[in-house]
Amino acid sequence: MLLSDNTHSEEKRNRLKLGMDGEKTKAGKLEGLESKGGHAFSVLPCVKLVDSEPLALQSEGQVVIGGLFPLHYVASEPHFFFCFPRFDHRAFRWMMTMVFAVEEINSNSSLLPGVKLGYRIMDSCDHVHTSLQSLLSLVSPSKAVSYFATCTCLTDKHSYPSFLRTVPSDLFQVRGLVQLVTYLGWSWVGTIGTMDDYSHYGIQAFSTDFREHGGCVAFHLTIPKSPTVAEIQEMADILQKSTAKVVVVFATEGQLLELFLEVNTLVRNITQRQWVASEAWVTASLLTSPLFHPLLTGTLGFSFPGVTIPGLKEFLLNVRPSPKPGMEFVNMFWEDLFDCDRKYKSAAEKPVCTGSESLQHTHSSYTDFSQVRISHNVYKAVYAIAHALHYLLNCDSAGQKGECDKNKPFTSLQGSLCVYSSAVCPLSGSTECTKCPEYYWSDKEKVICVAGVEEFLSFYDTMGIILVTLTLLGVVLTTIITAVFHRFRSTPIVRANNSEISFLLLLSLKLCFLCSLVFIGRPSVWTCRLRQAAFGVSFVLCLSCLLVKTIVVLLAFQTSVPGSRILRMFGPSQQRVLLLCTTAPQVCLCAGWLIGAPPFPFRNPTYQATTGRIVVECLEPWPPGFYLVLGYIGLLAFLCLLLAFLGRKLPDTFNEAKLITFSMLIFWAVWISFIPAYVSSPGKFTVAVEIFAILASSFGLLLCIFVPKCYIILFQPERNIKKGMTGKYAR
Repeated sequence: MLLSDNTHSEEKRNRLKLGMDGEKTKAGKLEGLESKGGHAFSVLPCVKLVDSEPLALQSEGQVVIGGLFPLHYVASEPHFFFCFPRFDHRAFRWMMTMVFAVEEINSNSSLLPGVKLGYRIMDSCDHVHTSLQSLLSLVSPSKAVSYFATCTCLTDKHSYPSFLRTVPSDLFQVRGLVQLVTYLGWSWVGTIGTMDDYSHYGIQAFSTDFREHGGCVAFHLTIPKSPTVAEIQEMADILQKSTAKVVVVFATEGQLLELFLEVNTLVRNITQRQWVASEAWVTASLLTSPLFHPLLTGTLGFSFPGVTIPGLKEFLLNVRPSPKPGMEFVNMFWEDLFDCDRKYKSAAEKPVCTGSESLQHTHSSYTDFSQVRISHNVYKAVYAIAHALHYLLNCDSAGQKGECDKNKPFTSLQGSLCVYSSAVCPLSGSTECTKCPEYYWSDKEKVICVAGVEEFLSFYDTMGIILVTLTLLGVVLTTIITAVFHRFRSTPIVRANNSEISFLLLLSLKLCFLCSLVFIGRPSVWTCRLRQAAFGVSFVLCLSCLLVKTIVVLLAFQTSVPGSRILRMFGPSQQRVLLLCTTAPQVCLCAGWLIGAPPFPFRNPTYQATTGRIVVECLEPWPPGFYLVLGYIGLLAFLCLLLAFLGRKLPDTFNEAKLITFSMLIFWAVWISFIPAYVSSPGKFTVAVEIFAILASSFGLLLCIFVPKCYIILFQPERNIKKGMTGKYAR
């Protein structure tokens, strides 16, 4: 991240543009350079301009983020500003992704309110000297966040205290490559690298780890910074003569181009090689040319995971050239992609670029939006800087009236502390900072680590007390209704529709109420395993009872003759079998879930950065288990609602179908509302939402089905007779 005054001389910019245009006319007279294998490619020499500045894509802002991208491959001399003319469309996509992220943040009113981000993006030419010149022209950086630097050397916080990155260290890639090579039985391999730290440390780590796993390195080739033809041929000779058929390469595509051109010649005929690529070139479009297919087909390696960034595709397709200063990179891209000249017809008779050419139907690495990788790292890096600034500029402070404190100064060390708020520095301004242990957090002064406060739905919380009270109320009410039904068990209203099922339904409802208590309190091994199983089995038993009751009601009115054969075919024994058959699948599912992937207590630090608390919750290693349990409950509830709805117009006094219909409508309303609330609720509120759904649906079933019957039993006993039950009783 760079702080800049954003001044840029218009005079210098104009001189720079004129110098570049002038050199293009000279370039057409130069002869192409021919490689050993006969593959010709033209090279334009770089031109040193007096008092010139490197090209930059830029936009003004109160805070300016600098960016370096390898739009070209090699700078001929370290003190020149123009590069080898091969334009990298993929790197240009990375560059424009940075522009997209900055503009997206500027349009976001909640992130950095009142602060406009700017950018100044330059071409590194994939070359150390050119990168350094570009970096120095951006003013001394207060902090770097890298989107592609994976070198293990950058992990050293003593040497690089302000360096952060959105890519993993090569240590992880090396481990994966060693495991890949040894798994495939390749114990005799060669290695190729370059003279930069990325390659040096990567090859060194791979060779050491590979030897520890019993492998041997047959040869190692180092590609010089500016290799001569003789050096390229010598490396190709070693590769051709070696008996090692597997070659591990840590380099970028631009650094490998000349060697691969030489190796790929018909004279060499080196095709029987298995290439193992580092992430820097494994997905590079430059080497996917049909020219390299005989050589590189079957190359293995690891790449960053591909993602889709919403809105990026539309943004990239809307890029257009412009004569405005600062748009030179966009114009270069346009000329290269459409093979045109934006000002005049060139000696090569190229058409004039109109700017209205469509990117929609072009095919290049720039328009490959399927699964972006490095672009996503760039996107994350910009957002990491934005979030760090949001924290440093006190954007959430109440005293700022919804805007950031733009006048607050900060240092690179404060900036580092990715973003990375769990680090402490014992001395103010010290670079000797260490990461706090897991579940610990740094205090406001960043001096000591303090233990994170655990958060869970406690019995002593106000919410916990309310839920426990409602649970006990449901249990007491269910017990009272059970006592009333037992006292009047010989009356027609209790005996109707199988009193045994009614008592089992009351028992299952009591279990539904009681299972909510398992969700309250600090999660433990046994509560995590019991809570979802108890919930799932209790509700399925309850719904199975309702399903049986609904079927009995429907069958009872299929005949006008009491004691019909239809009812005898679905007597108490058959009803018990149906209960068993509908409950058993849920029991088996819960048992398999608990045996195969049981939930366990987990301290979740996700909300620690915002609340300073660690949520203790039950982690479900197999999330489909919960949704299968919930889905089976939903299936039974749907069957109950469907059958009860069909029988809702049967005679009122006897008819339980109407009561079951009402209870099922409440049940469905509660659980349909539960799913989005459950998914979106953070921390302990997730548990509270599930408990509320359990209690609400249980109360709905209890009140809709049993309270009307208790009312008749206690306050209208004259209706509790067989004559009244058939609907012939008249008040």
